[in-house]
Amino acid sequence: MDQAQTLRVIGALLFVLVVIMALAWFARRSGWLRHASKSNPLRILGTHSLGARCSVTVIQVDDTRLVLGVTPQAISILHTLPPPASADTPPSTQDDFATVLSQSTSRP
Repeated sequence: MDQAQTLRVIGALLFVLVVIMALAWFARRSGWLRHASKSNPLRILGTHSLGARCSVTVIQVDDTRLVLGVTPQAISILHTLPPPASADTPPSTQDDFATVLSQSTSRP
């Protein structure tokens, strides 16, 4: 194997390593690697960015949902939401949607 082939093999290996590291970084940043633990009572339900380093986040701790304001200096509770609807409550049916749709499209 001559020097050009050796350099080509080393370059290809370095390229593959860089691609793997970039994919791992992207997966971590996008949240693909996060997994919810069943024993952890804290869950992040949603986040909305308000600026460069400020956001509003909704978290759930056991049965309590909290709206938090997050800044670089502090985390503040903005509001406490009522507990989510229980799993026993059936979701609205398609008939309800059809009724609402027909009411909204009918003209007086």
